[in-house]
Amino acid sequence: MLNFGAAMPFSLEKFMQLCRDLIPEEDLNLLNIAVSDKEYTYEGSQVTLKNWHAFERCLRNELAKIRAAKMHQDFHQYIRLPDAAEAFISRTALNVSRAPAMLEAESMLDQARWQFLDELCVGHFFDIDYLITYAYKLLILERWERIRTIDKPKLLHETLAKVSN
Repeated sequence: MLNFGAAMPFSLEKFMQLCRDLIPEEDLNLLNIAVSDKEYTYEGSQVTLKNWHAFERCLRNELAKIRAAKMHQDFHQYIRLPDAAEAFISRTALNVSRAPAMLEAESMLDQARWQFLDELCVGHFFDIDYLITYAYKLLILERWERIRTIDKPKLLHETLAKVSN
């Protein structure tokens, strides 16, 4: 079991290596799509991938709408279709937009993602659907591990140097 905010039991790379030796090539290909597709363009028939991509696209669209409204711009140029956000997604995006700190907003987004992944894997036990949701959770944990371990003074110095140029 993985828990949001907890330490990673092993890296995503290690997870993929373990899967290479244990699952069929077709499932491995689906898992590779899951961990590598950052554009959320999956158009295949695997239900968990389709649902995850639809969720992520809708969440990003809702955030784009809110950000565009704050900047008094037309949001249509920023969204990706199809766009059919559920109340949970709209409410999450609105709450995130009201977060006082960027790190808190990012945490709220990843907690919503985690919750959705939990819902996707209900009833799945070590099948490809479970492995896909597990891989996405490892990606989230990996991201937060990078955030926790980053050299903050160095990052601030680099950012200030870029701004002053």
